[in-house]
Amino acid sequence: MHYAIRQLNFVIAAMLCLGSSLFAKDVTVVVDKTMPPPAWALMERQLLDANSEAVELFAKKYMDERGYLLHTMRWGTLDGPDDAIETYFNWTLLHALGGSNKVLELYKKGLDGHLLQYKELRTEKTKLAEHGAYHNEFITQSDWFHIGEGIRGFTLMGLADPQDEKFQIRMKRFAGLYMNEDPTAPNYDPKNKVIRSTWTGSMGPMMHKATEYDWVGDAVPGTFHILHSPQGRGQMLSLMSVYDRMLKHCTEYVDSVGDTWLNMGATMLGLNAYMINHENKYRDWVLEYMDAWLERTKQTGGMIPSTVGLDGVPGSNFDGQWWKSTYGWNFTIFDGELERIAHRNYHTVGPWPGFSTAYLLTGDKKYIDVLRTQVDKFYENAKVENGRTLLPTMYGDPNGYRYKGKPEWYNWQPLGRHDSLTELYLWSMERKDLERVPQEGWIGFLEGKNPNHPEESLQGAFDRLRRNLQTMRNDPTAPDTRLADWLLGFSPAQTDELTELMLGGYFSNNKFWTLHSRLRYFDPDERRSGPPKDVAALVDKMTADSVAVTLVNTSQAHARTVTVQAGGYGEHQFNSVTVNGKTTPIDHPYVTVRLEPGTGDRLEFKMQRYANQPTLAQPWDRGWMVKN
Repeated sequence: MHYAIRQLNFVIAAMLCLGSSLFAKDVTVVVDKTMPPPAWALMERQLLDANSEAVELFAKKYMDERGYLLHTMRWGTLDGPDDAIETYFNWTLLHALGGSNKVLELYKKGLDGHLLQYKELRTEKTKLAEHGAYHNEFITQSDWFHIGEGIRGFTLMGLADPQDEKFQIRMKRFAGLYMNEDPTAPNYDPKNKVIRSTWTGSMGPMMHKATEYDWVGDAVPGTFHILHSPQGRGQMLSLMSVYDRMLKHCTEYVDSVGDTWLNMGATMLGLNAYMINHENKYRDWVLEYMDAWLERTKQTGGMIPSTVGLDGVPGSNFDGQWWKSTYGWNFTIFDGELERIAHRNYHTVGPWPGFSTAYLLTGDKKYIDVLRTQVDKFYENAKVENGRTLLPTMYGDPNGYRYKGKPEWYNWQPLGRHDSLTELYLWSMERKDLERVPQEGWIGFLEGKNPNHPEESLQGAFDRLRRNLQTMRNDPTAPDTRLADWLLGFSPAQTDELTELMLGGYFSNNKFWTLHSRLRYFDPDERRSGPPKDVAALVDKMTADSVAVTLVNTSQAHARTVTVQAGGYGEHQFNSVTVNGKTTPIDHPYVTVRLEPGTGDRLEFKMQRYANQPTLAQPWDRGWMVKN
């Protein structure tokens, strides 16, 4: 019954998104309380402007008139095409937060230029780019850790400009690569519900073992500031002098056939294609695939398997060892580049974005319960040494990836990264999940601690922006001594703090990006994403059914109107808003707020989370929004 009711809600939400006004209730809140601009508000607006200017300076120096990135091209996952396009990884997000229109223009120029530039690449050691790195504008074959790195800016482009025709065509084409809509690229098996290889793309799945050359590519002549070098990070070296070591980095990265948990990242394509105009086939595919992973996780006792055979059975491609695979539970290898043992279990990289995507589409907590169960297993096997809690990070044969002994937990480490635990808490909003997250920084601020956090956080963003621009000015490289990964270290835009403070949103380091946030803003006068000029926002409290945000108009001369959305994709529903002690009922995902000159106030919203189907449509494209 609960599921049927939820599905009815989704049908109603879809009707709203398509323009029905049957259930709409227009609400406009007028803020006329005088508020001198707080320091955080002025800093927020200045950071948006400074970010936008920095992007322009960066593009002027490192992008030519065609949109080509000024560097030396190579194929490979160490410094290849995914790193080149990753240079612009958060430019579309910056625009959606309120960055300049020029930022979006430069991203589009850089994306189109990148696709043309790397189409010209040719390799001899691997067939993956013998006719170019892209086919039909998608990578020929790669693993989803690296595909995800390169596609972050594109998956967030719908937040900035969902009506862009190229974006819509590309997103649907790319999603179709994992739904067998391209007969030349049968990446997915609908019978066994598996993506058939670690290596997939526009050329289809790789159905044989990979080679080191597939991962590393050809050597190119010349001397470069090489980051992947044990001889000194960033030192000027002949690529040939380190090439053998680079190949040894990937000696054990060869197993490809069968599904891998990294492939759950492909659900980002299905999600975004669905959110364009709600074609059910994309949603159906995402849920079909993620439900299959749920079932496999039950089969392995609550452990998310890192590999699944072509028959859909966990580990059947490794004699039943579901903890194997490249980047899997037991991926303990000897890294010949670094000449030491390396533990590379990427358990958060695919499952976290995959299951959270299904949660975004359904609101069904089973998709995040599976992640909590996985985390519980870490804590159940924890150790305490010298007063420190150590959690296991690997599972399988402690001797390494190539051994087949009895599986066990190993490689205990102090709890360091909390970003995935933070994501889990923000999705569930359950206090038991918060207990595992240090209540400091932004999370501490939301819990009422350190009221100075907004200013301190924004100051940190300014500091990094200034350092990155200084690094850019002092950059010793030239296009013929610069590889694709060099620029990643100082790509200028700083968006993490703005996402947290303005939207109540959060991005972990998983490399796959979908905006899970409590709020988002639109400028109804300029018809664009992001708050209007002069408007600043600060989310200071979130609970499972409420959010509080202070909106400020820093202009003393002009009124501003902002549309406030419940959720990054309108997936939440506002129930009411309280301002200055007055509560106004609301029953839709948007509210219009008019801020008189020099005013501001704290708005407390009651809301139902995950009540609507997510959409990329902007308010004025839904037909039932307030027309100013």
